[in-house]
Amino acid sequence: MPRMGAFMRKKGYVPAAIFCSTAARTKETVELLLPALNADPKIRYEESLYLGEWRTLLGVVQSAAAGDTPLMVVGHNPGLEQLAIALSVQPEDEGERARREKLERKFPTAALAVLDFDEPRWSAVMPGKGHLTDFVRPRDLGAGAAE
Repeated sequence: MPRMGAFMRKKGYVPAAIFCSTAARTKETVELLLPALNADPKIRYEESLYLGEWRTLLGVVQSAAAGDTPLMVVGHNPGLEQLAIALSVQPEDEGERARREKLERKFPTAALAVLDFDEPRWSAVMPGKGHLTDFVRPRDLGAGAAE
């Protein structure tokens, strides 16, 4: 997780807020990520993120305050993977198509899907409205990738 956190910091993917499942494993993930992010985001633990289906996860995202931007969700599959797929628009270019195909093949533990929305409020986020601007798996980050 420190390597993913360093990658996120380098790319400017530092969240203002993190919604995290109440599971011990996801809490540990956040604890390992925070030092590498070099940030102090607001953290909200949500029991409904624990093995929730994607529509439940969407409801959690839609409940975020306007200031919770960027927002990070730390949860579990299959719901998290299904949410990322549901939220992303049909790919418009080759890069987005490649990211979407990689996401659809497998969303492994500690992977990062970055979606951008044109909506100013989280409550307006709907399926098919997000642009998948990045998708990174831990194995994509070689030993020195984030330094």
